[in-house]
Amino acid sequence: MTMTVRLEPMTQDQYDAYRATAEDDYAAEIHRSGTMGEEEARAKSAEDFAELLPDGLDTKGLLLYTAYDGAEPVGMLWLALTETPAGTTAFVYDVSVREDLRRRGYGRAIMLAGEAECRTLGVVSIGLNVFGPNVAARRLYEDLGYQVTSTQMKLTL
Repeated sequence: MTMTVRLEPMTQDQYDAYRATAEDDYAAEIHRSGTMGEEEARAKSAEDFAELLPDGLDTKGLLLYTAYDGAEPVGMLWLALTETPAGTTAFVYDVSVREDLRRRGYGRAIMLAGEAECRTLGVVSIGLNVFGPNVAARRLYEDLGYQVTSTQMKLTL
């Protein structure tokens, strides 16, 4: 049985709660990937969030959703839309499931709901980045049909 969720635009209170932890979570992902030290990752995260969300929920071209299972919020999805010569493309900046609900199929359900929303909006492709150590996410995205478009590698000495 495939789980389904509904996406609704994030409210200001939901956005504020998301922003309270998202920057630190992203910095931790960057650091775990081995590409930067902890302080450098924190600075990069702060810079990226400031650049990507200058007007918060009102930032043009960004869609921030809360995912619901019935009346219960279970996670979130952040998409950016860009007009290209090939058509409108989307980029997944963040997708997350409430920690107490992980490993139950909500991540897949949120991604599928996002895909359906993108189809409704006329989006021709969806891209995303996944850090190397996040094996579970890589497997999910591959299972959903995402294909690798570039790979960065590193050897720590």
